[in-house]
Amino acid sequence: MANVVLEFKASAGDSEPQNRPALVVGQLTNLQQVTWAQVKGKLQPVITKETWQSALGALNPNPTDSCPLYLSHATVAALPSRVSRHNSPSSAHFLTRLVRTCLPGGTSRCILMVCERAEVFASACAIARAFPLFSRRSVASRRTDKKTVVVEFIVVGHDNGPLDLTTLECLSNAADGVRLAARIVDTPCNEMNTDHFLDEIKAVGNELGITPTIIRGEELKQKGFGGIYGVGKAAEHPPALAVLSHTPEGATQTIAWVGKGIVYDTGGLSIKGKTTMPGMKRDCGGAAAILGAFKATVKQGFKDTLHAIFCLAENAVGPTATRPDDIHTLYSGKTVEINNTDAEGRLVLSDGVVYASKDLAADIILDMATLTGAQGISTGKYHAAVMTNSEEWEAACVRAGRSSGDLAHPLVYCPELHFSEFTSAVADMKNSVADRENAQSSCAGLFIGSHLGFDWPGVWVHVDIASPVHAGERATGFGVAMLLALFGQASEDPMLNLVSPLGNADCQSGDQMERDCKRRRLV
Repeated sequence: MANVVLEFKASAGDSEPQNRPALVVGQLTNLQQVTWAQVKGKLQPVITKETWQSALGALNPNPTDSCPLYLSHATVAALPSRVSRHNSPSSAHFLTRLVRTCLPGGTSRCILMVCERAEVFASACAIARAFPLFSRRSVASRRTDKKTVVVEFIVVGHDNGPLDLTTLECLSNAADGVRLAARIVDTPCNEMNTDHFLDEIKAVGNELGITPTIIRGEELKQKGFGGIYGVGKAAEHPPALAVLSHTPEGATQTIAWVGKGIVYDTGGLSIKGKTTMPGMKRDCGGAAAILGAFKATVKQGFKDTLHAIFCLAENAVGPTATRPDDIHTLYSGKTVEINNTDAEGRLVLSDGVVYASKDLAADIILDMATLTGAQGISTGKYHAAVMTNSEEWEAACVRAGRSSGDLAHPLVYCPELHFSEFTSAVADMKNSVADRENAQSSCAGLFIGSHLGFDWPGVWVHVDIASPVHAGERATGFGVAMLLALFGQASEDPMLNLVSPLGNADCQSGDQMERDCKRRRLV
């Protein structure tokens, strides 16, 4: 998969399945709306109209199903006919699985995606997840030939015209962002330490014509970033705070995305065990998602000021490592007694969100992180956990999750009941809860929010993606699609406007999506 070039085209062109294997995929009701004329160019002459119709008649998705059309060269696959109200109408997770398992092999392949227009964006991102870029398998490293997968959308429903070039460009940039984030998360720390991550940030900045601001090493300590410095000071490669800033003329508000970029998390002196430490290369998933989303959203034209803030560190063990009982002063000026060095993500993010507020004057701050193992218990493997000081933005995150395929579900937001978990006798707070059975993921988010202040007048959103950042041993690029959708109202791109849950025109689009998809959703 690492050498696959993914292309989105208005038309994939005609070709026999023996020369270019094909997968036709969609919900059964959508597949049944497709005319033979729309698909025959990819299937003839070895597949007839009668064979196509017989295959559709044989499909019985429960929740999915597939049927070979001609040997191993062509397949038709059906997504679930209905989904629950907490799932995406696009069935994005099932789509990724079907592409991985049903797309025939070959150096040049074609995917015909059949869906409604409101599901195009989520479907494109789901397809992108099926083609990870990172691999160190020796066979893969010897291959120099590139494989091409062309994706063509057949849009059904009330708005069933072909996709224009602007939309195709949006899908391509979104897919590239998803694959970039997944590649960074899949890459182990010996190849993705803080130096390497900064190189990734600089590369994106160079492509966009933006020079990053970087505060690193001892300078972090001097400027008061006690959270980032304290977490990363024991590592060979020093910690850093890096910022990419998009500042268009005519911007009416300032938005900051803050990403947790722990390139490896041993747990520090509160060290993880041999079964829980493997996989901790993924602890930079929040920062990776923000980098991928920033690249895509700026390319598509973002009308407001947007800062991407990366809090980078390796939580290592060494002579200078932070000890339990140490007290650090964070960028907020508040003191934190360390009672668990494995609760490090909230420390670096607290510095990041305060920098966004104090130095960048952000009106809206969103932090994204693989923050707590408890997130998977709270909202599961597929739904990010969302906490915010705004009821409107809480609902918007859930709707953005459904429209993008990066699902989200709210956490309890109740600082007056939960923040006492961090009470310290000698500092402003501890960094880990007293009672681990009392809303751990909510409390972790509140720790970050407390450094902004619970009376901060702006919008603060916290997104915990610890579980959905990976599926099995592969990264998903989770978070990129959600960010693009959530802030789509500030984009110049019509597709991102369509999937955005915010703004007057965009809310109408979202309501229309709800009406269009209601017949396929369970209560």
